[in-house]
Amino acid sequence: MARLPDAGKQRRWLDLVRLWQQSQLTVRTFCARHHLSEPSFYAWRRLLRERGLIAEPCQQPTRSSSTPAFVKLGVDAETATATPVDLVLSDRRVLRVRPGFDPDTLVELVRLLERPPC
Repeated sequence: MARLPDAGKQRRWLDLVRLWQQSQLTVRTFCARHHLSEPSFYAWRRLLRERGLIAEPCQQPTRSSSTPAFVKLGVDAETATATPVDLVLSDRRVLRVRPGFDPDTLVELVRLLERPPC
């Protein structure tokens, strides 16, 4: 003999499922916040749907084939290669040289910095 559903349990789960639908939370997060078993939640949700007490879940709108899934980005070649260079000098001093720095000036600067103190 089949057991009749407990009206109190059904009402409780119906309220919980409706609350979840309004919450915009994932099932996992909702169940954790309300101390519910995920398998029980899924079983009751399925049962309530079968009984016609809740509507089928809304389907996410499908992406049309003309809408790209990714946005193509262009990279400026000059920007991509324009990274600074760090020169480690004696006494753990670091000289950061940015692209476009004059090479002759750089050589003179390194000589000046590496010259022994007077």
